[in-house]
Amino acid sequence: MKRRVSSSELFDDLPDSGPPDPPGVVAPAPANETLMRLGRRLPADVFLGTSSWSFPGWEGSVYGAAYTEAQLARSGLSAYAAHPVLRAVGIDRGFYQPLAAESYARYSQQAPAHFRFVVKAPALFTAPATRGGGSAGAAPAAANQQFLDPIAAREVFVAPALEGLGAKCGPLVFQFSPLPRELFRTAAAAHALIDRLGAFFDALPRAVAQRSPTYAVELRDPELLTPRFVRMLRSSGVRLCIGVHARMPEASRQATALRLLDAEATEGTDWKLAGPLVVRWSLQAGFRYDDAKNRYAPFDRIIDPDIITRGTLAHLIHVALRSAQPAYVMINNKAEGSAPASCIELARAVVGD
Repeated sequence: MKRRVSSSELFDDLPDSGPPDPPGVVAPAPANETLMRLGRRLPADVFLGTSSWSFPGWEGSVYGAAYTEAQLARSGLSAYAAHPVLRAVGIDRGFYQPLAAESYARYSQQAPAHFRFVVKAPALFTAPATRGGGSAGAAPAAANQQFLDPIAAREVFVAPALEGLGAKCGPLVFQFSPLPRELFRTAAAAHALIDRLGAFFDALPRAVAQRSPTYAVELRDPELLTPRFVRMLRSSGVRLCIGVHARMPEASRQATALRLLDAEATEGTDWKLAGPLVVRWSLQAGFRYDDAKNRYAPFDRIIDPDIITRGTLAHLIHVALRSAQPAYVMINNKAEGSAPASCIELARAVVGD
């Protein structure tokens, strides 16, 4: 029998079970001058961060002492945001349970003005079927009546995120986990699905609480990454999130689709992005989630350096900077072994250290 995987295991986060602990409970790790210099040299519009922040194994690199997961989940964000390179973080825990504006506001209050949050949309709107027991390993239980429902998405996700995070809200990422094959088994079915996705994004609000959201789509089915899909994104004003994951082609191949998306903004051979760069570097190629977790825990160092992916992402960040667009790159511990260390190495690649 397949083991059920809890949402906290999947997204490396714990629910915020109450208000933050008193200030000073979680202290940041002291940063040496080399790290401080790297943070100063990294361009202001480059937002590197991790998929969450509640990892005791980051003691000494992000946190100044030993803390429990619960302490870090509740009150570690301020210490995390003090890191010279970590200017963003992913909020993934809402994938299984939508968050209220008050929860987002508590996160925002723990971060400085320059900080950004990359927020993952609830599966409530991206999964065509509900799961028995609400866990990732459970079998589909019933058709999801709110799949691609733009009205519900606005009320339950978009509005609370923008209202709670305010100016610190980065891209809102709709990750479509592996979809049932019948939704794109034939060309006609794939076209119908893509058209339905376009109608969904066309109906999402362009502004909420005086904020204009950036929407992005991350796929787990490479068969959907077609010219028709890219044209739909362009027509709907939605960004392609490059999802570096074992299920997807390498980042350089996905970048080809991104270049097609922004073809109208490109002059000659000088590629320009028409919108923000959005990347989620989640899982080392050739690994399953549990395999990577077992190999890399407690996530305190890089174990399997992925120099090729790192170089591709550094190049894409330079394309974003040349295009006067912000770059958001969220990295999971399962990418190379330690997400903060991966962020530092990517920052070094960007600035040329």
